[in-house]
Amino acid sequence: MLKSKLTLSGAASILPFLALGLAPAHAQGEQASQAQDTIVVTGSRIERSGLTSPTPVTSIGEQQIKTDRSVVIEDIFLRLPQAGGGANATGAAVGDSLGSSTIDLRGLGQNRTLVLVNGTRAVPFSFRNAVDTNTLPTGLIKNVEVLTGGAAAIYGADAVAGVVNFILDDSFEGLEMSVSGEVPSGGGESISADLKAGAEIGDGRGHVVGYLAYTERFELLAGERDFTSGTVTAVPSIGGNFTDVASGNFFAFDNNGAFSTERQTFDATPDRFLIQPMQRFHASVLFDYEVLDNVEVYGRAFYTDMKVTGAGGSGQTPISVNEEVTISETNPFIPAEALPLLTFVGGEATVNVERNLGLGLQRTVTSRDTFQLVGGIRGDITDNISWDMYTQYGRSEENATVFGNAIRNDSSGNSRFGAIADTVDIFGPDADFSDFGTEILYQDRTRDQLVASLIISGTTADVFELPAGPIGFAGGYEYREETGSAVPGIAVQNGLGFGLGSVLSLDNASFDTNEVFGEVLVPLLADLPFIQQLNFEGAFRHFDFSTTGTGNADKLGGTWVVNDQIRFRGQRQTTVRSPNLGEFAGPEVQLSLSLFDPTSPDFIPRLGGRFDGDPCLDGRGDAAQCAAQGAAAPGTPFDTSAAIYSFGGNPNIDTEKGETITVGMVLTPDFYPGSSLTVDYVDIEITDAVSQIQPIAALTNCYIDNPTPDNPLCGAVLRDPVTGLISQALVNDFNLASLKQKSIDVALVLPLDILGELGEAFQLNYQATIVTDYTRQANATVDAVDCKGTFGGSCSGDFASFLQQDYKHRTDLNWAQGPFAAQFSWRRIGGVHNALDEADTISSQNYFDLTGVYDVTENVTVTAGIKNLFDKEPPLPLAGGNFFGTVSEYDAVGRSFGASVRARF
Repeated sequence: MLKSKLTLSGAASILPFLALGLAPAHAQGEQASQAQDTIVVTGSRIERSGLTSPTPVTSIGEQQIKTDRSVVIEDIFLRLPQAGGGANATGAAVGDSLGSSTIDLRGLGQNRTLVLVNGTRAVPFSFRNAVDTNTLPTGLIKNVEVLTGGAAAIYGADAVAGVVNFILDDSFEGLEMSVSGEVPSGGGESISADLKAGAEIGDGRGHVVGYLAYTERFELLAGERDFTSGTVTAVPSIGGNFTDVASGNFFAFDNNGAFSTERQTFDATPDRFLIQPMQRFHASVLFDYEVLDNVEVYGRAFYTDMKVTGAGGSGQTPISVNEEVTISETNPFIPAEALPLLTFVGGEATVNVERNLGLGLQRTVTSRDTFQLVGGIRGDITDNISWDMYTQYGRSEENATVFGNAIRNDSSGNSRFGAIADTVDIFGPDADFSDFGTEILYQDRTRDQLVASLIISGTTADVFELPAGPIGFAGGYEYREETGSAVPGIAVQNGLGFGLGSVLSLDNASFDTNEVFGEVLVPLLADLPFIQQLNFEGAFRHFDFSTTGTGNADKLGGTWVVNDQIRFRGQRQTTVRSPNLGEFAGPEVQLSLSLFDPTSPDFIPRLGGRFDGDPCLDGRGDAAQCAAQGAAAPGTPFDTSAAIYSFGGNPNIDTEKGETITVGMVLTPDFYPGSSLTVDYVDIEITDAVSQIQPIAALTNCYIDNPTPDNPLCGAVLRDPVTGLISQALVNDFNLASLKQKSIDVALVLPLDILGELGEAFQLNYQATIVTDYTRQANATVDAVDCKGTFGGSCSGDFASFLQQDYKHRTDLNWAQGPFAAQFSWRRIGGVHNALDEADTISSQNYFDLTGVYDVTENVTVTAGIKNLFDKEPPLPLAGGNFFGTVSEYDAVGRSFGASVRARF
């Protein structure tokens, strides 16, 4: 059928010298046997023979996904050297992630990674254009291809850091069922079951594949892991703390009701989520049908219903009141011990009450329904030229509701707590505030994406050929429209909840783009001494964005195949990225600065690394600069709950621009059959990058590193002109930053049969990314920050990943013998230091996994193994973490035992 020529399924045939040989040894021969004469490699729309792509592509095969028992996509990517942490099951990423799992290539930002399914865009869920990979069919994935480096000329905007292409098994035949489970040492268990069926239809003229899956991930609480013990979330006791305003007399009750004259608190950390529980149901259908000779219709439909319970925008801190109320002398609930400590004037006493309301930890339940429909028609114009026309539409609908919160004031603006001070026993832990608490709609959000495209591709063989062969080409047109709306609940819009801040609505913000593109592959020389093949490649794409106008992206590259053993490749690409909905139309959100303050009881650990105090108050700041900026004197008390942290979009924002250069070589020596070595140098530079100045960076630069009168970063943190205390931190989007990253990717496949008969069953696979240079310049007026080998928010891309390691690898030792196979994996993350404090270091972290595979019969396979074999706990830096004292990219779960059973008929 036509699909064999036009689909991306042939990409699975890229042999190890273009890909990471991640599959166990017993699967290598099977993969190699699937090779096709013509393939389509991610990073190009031109079919080609052999290994002629100038672009480095990492490939993760179906067998490796099964061996890793990957229940969700993040199980795959958190193990990949080129990937940053992104939003994941920990919920440590912020912004509008809301229980999602996103991909962040090279830590440059999830908004700069383009996610494709069978070569077309996956539907995003967020205003930052990120794709929640939880919505993708894990068990239907045949291959994942990762292209790191710009690809805007081929696939369009957002492909700045790279492209991830999920290639689905649309040719599956038969029936396959699988169940799997993962059981860590206490909490965080997961189960999954899926069913896949495929068959020919219409007397072989077509094919259909159906897929159903259910996944459930259970909660893991902070109290179930020892490393969280250093994180204390001190909140007022349920019994309450009371101060008589007139006399200053103080008394309190602990959570058991015991009377005290000392302030009473308790630690809420143990009940916080380390891993967010999730339930997911997914259904997919893929089909193709040859309606006429050389004309085929095809399509796919996805639907995912997912519910995640997590921290949300307000975190999980139990809500507390801290306000003055009026207590009547006739109040029947005043304890005898407290009565003489209160001052009644006219029968009333003014008392400051600070107490937890006993509503439990807050939790945000996010329900996200995502669907995408793709329909197309394709065919052949001649034996060497084909066409493909498709339309796709996707939508993500999301509801996020906060539980364990309450409304502060009534419709007249009066305190609801103050109104019940004499009718409810507010003294001690026995008060029932269940009627006071309520669930609060945080946000209803909808994201729509419409794409229509026409592509013509082929070669000039029908008309002419160069001495080295025909010219390959692809070209076409693409229209894309992105739309989003968000309606916060009334309490959130008006800032009436506890710690929820104030969020404005976003009413059908949208943009569209018209794009034309073309690509050529020119064979220059062939079959000459030292030149088996020499090719030139070029691509060009013209954009017309409704928001930022026109722009261009291009690619120039080539490959030099010396012989079957030595190949060289290189390319230069320019990229553009138009601002996404969140960057140009995102509503302003105002939160309390106390949520970001590690010294505040309201602090949310996942928001760490953005604020560490006022340097003018704690003595770190330059005295003259502090005075010039009108700051309060050192030692002045500062209640951060009275200050605002605000962020949002910018309608005047412009496009980002980028340039990527890659140079690499591929060795497949004859003297070592089956081995391969791939080395690629990657140089990425992004200018006019959308960025935000976090208050920790602005304050550090203004008052410590660069205390000059005209430092523009001083204006990112506003002060009250009367008190001199911080009143607001401005964290809006601007085209301010410049990002530069240079790295080397290495992939090695090494059969160990040179060791003799014992080694014939073994194969070693190694892949690593070595970052040689990485800098971020917040704006042109300040020096660039060296981010190589660091952690912390100041170097975070789109605040999705906190870790910027300069070395990361995965090494697999595979063994296969008859129906048995095993894999021993070693994952290493290089040592890093705090981006703001080189003395604060984290040593290299090593994780080991062991997996066994047994083919019980020809159709039944059992896989079992242990992840994090030695129960490695995450490291604890001195400061700068974003996750219970550590960094969220490190394994928080610990040792985990898992197994899966897969049967195919």
